[in-house]
Amino acid sequence: MAMTAGEKKAWSKGFEEGVNSVEEGLPGWFGTFADMMTLLFAFFVLLAAISTMDPVKLQEMANSEGKSLGSKIKADGKAEEEGEFEPIKNLAAMKKEMEEIIEEMKKENPKGDPPIDIQTSSKGLIVNIKGDYSFPQGKAVMKEELEGLLDEEIIPKIMASPFQVEVAGHTDSDKMPKKWRKRYASNWELSAARGASVVRYMIDKGIPAPRLLAAGYGAWAPHGLDSVKKANPTWNPLSLTWEEEIKTSTGIVLPTVVTLNASSKLKAKNRRIQITFLNPPHHGDSYKD
Repeated sequence: MAMTAGEKKAWSKGFEEGVNSVEEGLPGWFGTFADMMTLLFAFFVLLAAISTMDPVKLQEMANSEGKSLGSKIKADGKAEEEGEFEPIKNLAAMKKEMEEIIEEMKKENPKGDPPIDIQTSSKGLIVNIKGDYSFPQGKAVMKEELEGLLDEEIIPKIMASPFQVEVAGHTDSDKMPKKWRKRYASNWELSAARGASVVRYMIDKGIPAPRLLAAGYGAWAPHGLDSVKKANPTWNPLSLTWEEEIKTSTGIVLPTVVTLNASSKLKAKNRRIQITFLNPPHHGDSYKD
């Protein structure tokens, strides 16, 4: 039914009064809602930061208060109670021990680079031993220098600590020469054989087998990859290419396997044995308490 002229006038007047009664701006509850959303956002940012924090740096902070964030030493892998090895309770303490070893090496040979270097990641404390110091070219038979380093420095540290240890072989980007392919079809086989060779040696020296993991990465985990990741947090190392350049959204050209092997010095660093004292969350199921 159509409205009369009087009804239309009354409706228009009521509508205008309703519009005029509405206050300008956002409703009062919206400010409280926005504050709550901001707090939730900050909370989840904090959670993300904690989840990606370097465990070694976290433990270094804890050490200032005399706390240990490492896991309990397992019965079959603990240090000798009579004090043959001084216990190393966490990754920060292990890092300090390895830094002291490197400083001693620098004093003994001021003009040369130490055969080892260390780095940290969410995975744990990583000790890199240069390939030219460790193995003859194209072989997985350990050099005497590597055996001496393991006997004097690395194995005592493993025995004194609670950590499971990953031993990984790496290679440079050079293709396997044809004369060596009967034994190692590619760098994958060579790197795995080198990791296994060191693991067997450690077991023969008394380290319980469940504490050790052997791995081979071929040329696909070049030295310095963690530094690239830290400089480009959104970059996924799994997207590393052999030689095809990739640019980030900001125009940065990311390195490739080839560019990370661009010099003889870089190749020497990549032909390495990598010993990682694993952060307890990365321990294998068979080793966890």
